[in-house]
Amino acid sequence: MKIYGVTGWKNAGKTTLMERLVQEFVARGLKVSTVKHAHHDTDVDQEGRDSFRHRTAGAQEVMLASPKRWALMHELRGDAEPPLSELLARMSTVDLILVEGYKSEAHPKIEAYRSVSVKAPLAEKNATIRAIASDCPVETDLPLLDLNDTARIADFISEELGL
Repeated sequence: MKIYGVTGWKNAGKTTLMERLVQEFVARGLKVSTVKHAHHDTDVDQEGRDSFRHRTAGAQEVMLASPKRWALMHELRGDAEPPLSELLARMSTVDLILVEGYKSEAHPKIEAYRSVSVKAPLAEKNATIRAIASDCPVETDLPLLDLNDTARIADFISEELGL
């Protein structure tokens, strides 16, 4: 499986870019999956639901299955967060996995950067970033792509990965 990341500061447009890239690659006929890293305590379950009740009762894993989809929730219960490589190994085989976040992991990435950012681009100190997708001029030696040109960004990723 090919893996490529989208990273950037908070409110840089990462999720919007990920959404557009998934749509673009799927339209090109690829099977795509995603991984989203959250730095905060996030919960996909809702209080009062059966699956929530199973999990809060102490289940290590809860699988929710329906005719349309299934989801597996795994509670760490004090264990360390698993590395990205371990999470990727649990995923089904697809053509491309797009990863949002995981700034420090070794996979190649595009940095989403917007004019509203008051911080310097991450690319200045992160060699895994191969290009910057921005809505404003950025001083960089890396390829600078228009943040709103999804097709061009997808072309860049495709070229990088040999898709």
